[in-house]
Amino acid sequence: MQAKIIKSDNPQPLAVYTEAFEVGGLIFAAGQLPSDFKTGVPAEARKDPHFPFYGSDIKKRTHYILKNLARTFEAGGSSLEHVIKAQVFLEDLNDFNAFDEVWKEYFKVPPARTTVGTTGLLVKDAQIEIDLIGYVPGKLKSQLIKSENARPIAHYTEAFTVGGLVFAAGQLPSDFKTGVPAEAKKDPNFPFYGSDIKKRTHYVMKNLARTFEAAGSSLEHVAKAQVFLEDMADHDAFQEVWREYFKVPPPTTAVGTSGINTKGLLVKDAQIEIDLIGYIPGKVKARAVKSANPKGAANYTEAVVAGGLVFAEGALPTDYTSGIPAEAKKDPNFPFYGSDIKLRTRYVLNKLARTFEAAGSSLDHVIKAQVFLDDLNNFAAFDEVWKEFFKTPPARTTVETSALPVKDAMVLIDLIGYVPGEVALPG
Repeated sequence: MQAKIIKSDNPQPLAVYTEAFEVGGLIFAAGQLPSDFKTGVPAEARKDPHFPFYGSDIKKRTHYILKNLARTFEAGGSSLEHVIKAQVFLEDLNDFNAFDEVWKEYFKVPPARTTVGTTGLLVKDAQIEIDLIGYVPGKLKSQLIKSENARPIAHYTEAFTVGGLVFAAGQLPSDFKTGVPAEAKKDPNFPFYGSDIKKRTHYVMKNLARTFEAAGSSLEHVAKAQVFLEDMADHDAFQEVWREYFKVPPPTTAVGTSGINTKGLLVKDAQIEIDLIGYIPGKVKARAVKSANPKGAANYTEAVVAGGLVFAEGALPTDYTSGIPAEAKKDPNFPFYGSDIKLRTRYVLNKLARTFEAAGSSLDHVIKAQVFLDDLNNFAAFDEVWKEFFKTPPARTTVETSALPVKDAMVLIDLIGYVPGEVALPG
């Protein structure tokens, strides 16, 4: 099975990416920004400057984006009613409540959603970017998943299954009543015992285990993980807990959310949010992928092929021994030749090319990308290299992150693709 490009009459982006792809009945849309890509944020997506106390910028921007995404899904033979997974990146989480009010207007049955803060988006004053996955009715069917976990305050669903895959909402360490509950934090009477990040990670993972069990699956069948940390210094302690739940951890992307001195998650002092995609054994066949790429200390699986889809780990420009290797940085003897971000991007994409080759695929069959840059000023140079690797660029979301797990990494690239001729998702 081949992927189908989806193109609506929405404004076309300046950068090199495709609006959306459909493969095996699933639709992977690019992250949408509130822009016409001519004037920046257009008039209909912002308050009238002559009436500054009427309306809401974040509400207008959210409406603008969701109308564009509705056209994308319509062009793909679907609709927003068939969206099962969403990621929302907000430059200021104080905008969340107003955003969520608009969200409710577009989704009667809301998708599983992850919402995090970001330090920057590619359009000035954008405020928000929305990234969606859905399906084509008639080709696939979805089932809403509900476990005994605490119900969120916001408007989203715990998880959906579609085509034998499980799409879970991002889980926070909260009971949505008291904030972070007692079992997810150190006892204040014993402040030097235990670890907040470890307790929060345990709490989240136990919730996700219940979600996957309710879906007819388990954490053993996770094909993809994204971990958002408010402080990257918590990464090692998080990893200790992570290994307890996964004998072989799934392909994983770990990034910082919002700034060092600000919080980027929706629950006060949450510290961590975990977002998983998995599969139902017996319905979908899966296999691990291993290439000749260097392996990291975190011991993530390089990639998993599930139902013919390739879920790769978030790739960093490192050999995991020397940090950033020589071929991914400028020669210090020639500091005015070359570009660090270009060299790092090439290094990462060459790694991912080997991953996809080991999976029986190639970068020509990548349909979805998320790019995390620690400085959006590097975007234009990054995008120049991106064009070298993709004849038909994937649907892409690019956001700024406060931190990456490797010092001076600059970029992390997260890809989803497919194995041609192998995509087989049950309807």
